[in-house]
Amino acid sequence: MIDSELESIWVSKQSSELSRLLSSEQVATEVEALQQQLGCDGVIVILSQVSEHITSGFVLQANALKVYENNRQNAEILGLSLASFPILCEQLLLNQHSGLFPDKDLEPESSEVKQSHFSVRLIDELNQFITSSTLPIQLHINHTVVIGNSRLCLVPYQHQHTGIVAQADAKFYLVNESALTLCSQVELTRVTELLNNKELQYLELFQQLPVACALIDKDNNVSKQNQVANQNLPLHLNQSLFSVINSDDHLLLEDCLHIVREGALHQSWCEIPLIIAGTKHWYKMSFCRALDIENHLLMMVEDISERYRLADELSFQSNYDPLTGLPNRVQFEAMLEEAIDAKDRLPACVAFLDLDQFQVINDVSGHKAGDELLCQVSKRLSLLLRTGDIVARLGGDEFGILMFYADKESAELVAKRICQQLSEHEFIWGEITHNVSISMGLSELDSRTSDIYSIMSQADAACRIAKEGGRNRWHFYCKNDPQMHQLYNQMLASVDIISALALNQFELFYQLIEPLSSDESGIHMEILLRMVQEDGRYVSPGVFLPAAERYNLASKIDRWVIDNLLKWGARHMEIWEQLSMVSVNLSALSLSDSKFMSWLEMRLMVEPELVSKLCFEITETAAVSQLEQATALIDLLKPLGCKLALDDFGSGFSSFAYLKCLDVDYVKIDGQFVVNVCDDRSDKAIVSAICQLGKDMDFEVIGEFVESETIGRLLRELGVDYGQGYAIGRPARLIELSSGVRSPWLLN
Repeated sequence: MIDSELESIWVSKQSSELSRLLSSEQVATEVEALQQQLGCDGVIVILSQVSEHITSGFVLQANALKVYENNRQNAEILGLSLASFPILCEQLLLNQHSGLFPDKDLEPESSEVKQSHFSVRLIDELNQFITSSTLPIQLHINHTVVIGNSRLCLVPYQHQHTGIVAQADAKFYLVNESALTLCSQVELTRVTELLNNKELQYLELFQQLPVACALIDKDNNVSKQNQVANQNLPLHLNQSLFSVINSDDHLLLEDCLHIVREGALHQSWCEIPLIIAGTKHWYKMSFCRALDIENHLLMMVEDISERYRLADELSFQSNYDPLTGLPNRVQFEAMLEEAIDAKDRLPACVAFLDLDQFQVINDVSGHKAGDELLCQVSKRLSLLLRTGDIVARLGGDEFGILMFYADKESAELVAKRICQQLSEHEFIWGEITHNVSISMGLSELDSRTSDIYSIMSQADAACRIAKEGGRNRWHFYCKNDPQMHQLYNQMLASVDIISALALNQFELFYQLIEPLSSDESGIHMEILLRMVQEDGRYVSPGVFLPAAERYNLASKIDRWVIDNLLKWGARHMEIWEQLSMVSVNLSALSLSDSKFMSWLEMRLMVEPELVSKLCFEITETAAVSQLEQATALIDLLKPLGCKLALDDFGSGFSSFAYLKCLDVDYVKIDGQFVVNVCDDRSDKAIVSAICQLGKDMDFEVIGEFVESETIGRLLRELGVDYGQGYAIGRPARLIELSSGVRSPWLLN
């Protein structure tokens, strides 16, 4: 079937591209020459394009009108209306019943058969048409040539009255040569026009792309760019690509272009900054070969400034404190490490600062007030430092200072100035005025400093000593300082505690608590703890418990003690049932640890047969300073059947008023009032008063530090219910306890 689109072009007499080609001067000259050589009246040029999807064709009488114009009289004599011949051919080809283009089912498979089929059917149809018409024309010779997508058939025609064209070999050769020339010209022109059309489509698509694109010639100049590039890039036609980037980035761009031009990669890209209107913009430039014959490179440009902005923001957040804008711990440690690794290490000092009573400000005025104070302190510190020194916020209310070109003397002058100036700073929030002070520790960075952690730990230790010394002061680290030695031992002890907890290197001991006035059958004892060293020696709680409290490990130790005590009781139920009371100490940190309190409740509920013998001891200072938490502990223990004892009574605030708020079962008199009770009237009066208070408020009294039977008998006379001390019994290993039955200590 004839393609409908080509039909419409032909019928409307619009000049198609192939028709234009065949009517061009060069093709017309070829046809005229062939006509003269053949000695015929004219030549019909039949061109058909065969593709995978359609078969289309048309007939054109090339040069016929020209012949008609030159030989009008001869044509009229012959009775040949040449002007009407193209119209007659047109009607023939548009006749759907002509059989020139049979149904696809009937088309031959072979290309040679197709060509022959096309030629033979075409000549037959034309002869039939001419015979039935008034035109005395006879078609004699035909030849078909196929080149590329073009198929061309030359059909010489002659008036019947002038004779028949001889079918000699020379004539066939001439037709063949002419057909090949014409078909080659048509195919070449078709391909050229097709490429031109493709290039136009390519350029149109290039202009419509939503990204900035440009064509880069072999000299790295911009030869073309689309609308987006015109609007957004600082590039102009014939401008060098290297003229808009910094010289430092030239090598990177050269490598990127070279990779594509040499064919190492089909595409390469680089990220380069450009300064546009004083603002730095980052662009990702991608390069690949363009689809043209000039070997241009296609450059696609993507603005990635936002990604770099977010990266810079992320870098700032990871290296700087968002509240104060100061360097954070990570950045401070990096700068300190850089100072240590410098080849020519300069003398420097490091300082740690800790705001005093900062938690009070948070509790009284709120965290917003605390944040504002941190901002004010950070600004004040920056003003008080020397030029070039660095202050950083290490976390919470802690700050660090790195002082360059500083020795001990100059660092102490800076510390003195900071402590004095900040102590005079009044922080007002609402109607409340808070006093501000700091504790400051300093350490010197010398040639022996090998890493940042050693000098930071030294400054931290010095800061702790300053805080324990009364706050609003500074302390310079010295390795031979006794205070530093004690603190260092505690730091080592904290490491040992963590290791002992992991390896279960603790052991439970017990010490008897003797009833002085009652006749109980079971043992009343207090559970004590010892740390076991690798050589089997025991470490006293006086050594590791202060470190545990300093480094927030006390609640972990309390958990270990309670858990292992209950496990021992479950394994030795017969002994446990004989016992009268088992006392266990709780640290102040455990009282304020909500996770520990939740764990304690669940653990006690798992052992209901053991909890009735338990008595938990808390110190007076812990109970008074954390009255709310102590009350919560009582509310937790009482329903489970546990008892509560107030330890070291009289050593802290010594206020009897707090006893009204605490429903305790036992009060343990601090040993300083017991050890000299036989010789000191004041101690005797205090002990007597506490005993009377116990009778009136319904709690029992325990006296510590009972070092002799004389003290025990006097305590009994004064009304003390229980005694505890070396005279009654020294601490012993719990695993050695074989019976829970008591042996009386005072026989009379």
